[in-house]
Amino acid sequence: MTSYTLEEKDSFIVLGIGTELKSHYTDFVGINKEKAEFWSAVEEDGTLDKLKSVATNDYIFAVNEAVNNKMMYYAGVMTEASVPEATRMIQFPKGEYIVVKGEANSSEELSNQLAGIAFGQVLPEVNEVAYVGGPNTSVEMGQRDDVVFGEMWIPVVRK
Repeated sequence: MTSYTLEEKDSFIVLGIGTELKSHYTDFVGINKEKAEFWSAVEEDGTLDKLKSVATNDYIFAVNEAVNNKMMYYAGVMTEASVPEATRMIQFPKGEYIVVKGEANSSEELSNQLAGIAFGQVLPEVNEVAYVGGPNTSVEMGQRDDVVFGEMWIPVVRK
């Protein structure tokens, strides 16, 4: 089994700038393309830098959330502040989270890798907890030796 940990986390807020993903939820190629285009846009137009300017730490969040039956995707930072460009304050609950750690050559590769492992390997094999929806996120925590490292955080409940 892929290594993961169950960690207790306090509730936290991620300020996000988002987009609706239009691809079918099983169309991973389409979803990944939409996500890559979104990240490129928020990096080029400076909105990611505006978010970073109000962040409480250096973490960059890539958040997936179902909102009003739409598949939403956000670039975000941990903060309680706001900026005009922000589209949502995403509340993560206090509780247990499945945490999958990883590293990759780019932010995009890290996020895709962590989501694939967490949803494709860990969740189907874990018996004591279940993901019942709500926001989940990959968290870029930094770089070392030319690789990006981070974690996937998925809120879960005991079965």
